[in-house]
Formats: sequence, structure tokens, C-alpha cells
Amino acid sequence: MIHSTAIVSTSAVIADDVEIGPYTIIGDHVEIEGGTRIDSHVVINGPTKIGKDNHIYQFASIGDDPQDKKYADEPTGLVIGDRNTIREFCTISRGTTQDAGDTIVGDDNWIMAYCHIAHDCVVGNKTILANNTTLAGHVHLGDWVICGGFSGVHQFCHVGAHAFLGMYCGVNRNVPAYTLASGTPAVPKGINSEGLKRREFTTEQIRNIKNAYRVVYRKGFKLAEAIEQIQAVVAEQQELVPFLESLRSTERGIIR
Repeated sequence: MIHSTAIVSTSAVIADDVEIGPYTIIGDHVEIEGGTRIDSHVVINGPTKIGKDNHIYQFASIGDDPQDKKYADEPTGLVIGDRNTIREFCTISRGTTQDAGDTIVGDDNWIMAYCHIAHDCVVGNKTILANNTTLAGHVHLGDWVICGGFSGVHQFCHVGAHAFLGMYCGVNRNVPAYTLASGTPAVPKGINSEGLKRREFTTEQIRNIKNAYRVVYRKGFKLAEAIEQIQAVVAEQQELVPFLESLRSTERGIIR
């Protein structure tokens, strides 16, 4: 399952059924679990752990040194989960000691060509990163986030679960869960209603999320006051928990 022209380090741990294409290089301290397919001309350096049933397309660069001037060759890592698709020319860097030490990509993500996931990013599950999406260092993406083509997220920003970033969106503050954002800099445009319907949120749940969005963006409350309003109903409306949590994670503030 390993092409004769591939170069695989003796310290790499590769499951028996992993496919590795021509001219691919697998470096030291790389672990790849079963069912994963690595196409031609891919470079994977470690420490990197890659789970099951992933497909990494040609010319991707995975697990190389972080693009951080403070990096001093510390043994940081990259962890990629299961069933991810990583298309051509994607770059995913290892973490740094200025954060938890690992860049993390979850399960079932669709990462299109030319995307960049920088050091210390945490990408959830079932996200879609359209072509040329760029995540700066320490960015967090929640589950089910969709990033439109050429969108970019500033370092340390968080994008909450089920949020949608439009094409060319430039995020420089946190995007609350469920929120539809567009523009540069990004501004809120409502909630991602269509995405929630596709994920089988009920009509009542979507209505509750819309009402919470209005509390933050339409009622004139200060953020602390809006959080109090939402906290008062969250026990009966559990779908608001991700929204409330993303409002509280406000080191960079939220988009307005």
C-alpha cells in the first residue's frame, strides 16, 4: 500500500492498510491509523497523529513547523481526527508552546484546496472550509461551521458552532454560534437558518435562536445585559447554550 517512490521514516507508525502515493514523504514521529489514503507528493512531518479513513490529496503540507517567529524547535504537535478530506495545496501547522502545544482538527471536516490552518488552531467536527480559507494562529472553529471561499479569521478569534462566514469574509472579532456573517470586517447578518433546518433543528428551536440573536443585536442592550436576558431562559431552551457560551468568550469582543 506504500508506493516504491515514497519516503517513510523508520520512526513513523503506519497502519497496514494505509495507502501512500508516489513521491510522498512521511517524516519522523508521524502516526497514521487505518483506512487513511495519502496521495502523491504530500509531505507530513511530526509529531503528527492522523486518525482513520482520512483522504489527503496531492501537494498538501501537513504537520510542519508553525509559522511563528517565537517557535524554537519545541516538540509541539498536530492531531487530526477521522474521516477528514484535505484537498490540494492545504497547509496545516503544528502548535506552539505559547498555547496548548497542539493544533487540533476534529472529525468529518471538508477542507478544500489552498486552505491554511495555522498553529494552535482548534477545528471542530463537520466543518466546511471552502477554497483559500485562512485561519490565523490560535483560532477556534466550532462544529458545523462553514467558511466561504477566501474567508479569513484573525488570530485568537473564535467562530461558534453552526456559524456561516460568507465569501471573502474578514473576521477580526468573535462570531457567536449560529450567526451568519459577511463583509470585511465581518458584520452579523442574522442567523444561519438554512443550515439549522438542514441539521433538523425544530421550528421552535430556530425561533428561540432568532429571539436570542435579536436580544444581542436588535434590542439595544449592552453585551452583559444581553447575556443576562439569555441566561434567564437558557434552562428551558438548551439550544441557546452554544450561543450563550460564545458570547461569554469575549477576549476579542464579538462582531457588531
